[in-house]
Amino acid sequence: MTELDATTFDDAIAGGPLLVDFWAPWCRPCKALEPILEELPVAVARLNIDDEPGIASRYDVLSIPTVILFESGEVRGSVVGVRPRAHFEQWLAEVLPAGE
Repeated sequence: MTELDATTFDDAIAGGPLLVDFWAPWCRPCKALEPILEELPVAVARLNIDDEPGIASRYDVLSIPTVILFESGEVRGSVVGVRPRAHFEQWLAEVLPAGE
């Protein structure tokens, strides 16, 4: 999973689709979510909110884990908290057109 920071974030979300996992090293639910995200059929990156609080604030990330789907720099949707893989797969099918 790609680690994003202030120097790479904007370029990373400019393409897409890209799931960005807003997380922190001390967050146990974040650690539980990581293997679920890695199995999804979409590109995934993560951003440590402790290192980049400004970016987290820009997207109103108030709880972690928060996963935001970006496409062409725009937010397509978000999920807060740990959910099973099936939840993410269904959510992606709803927010992304077929074939993406």
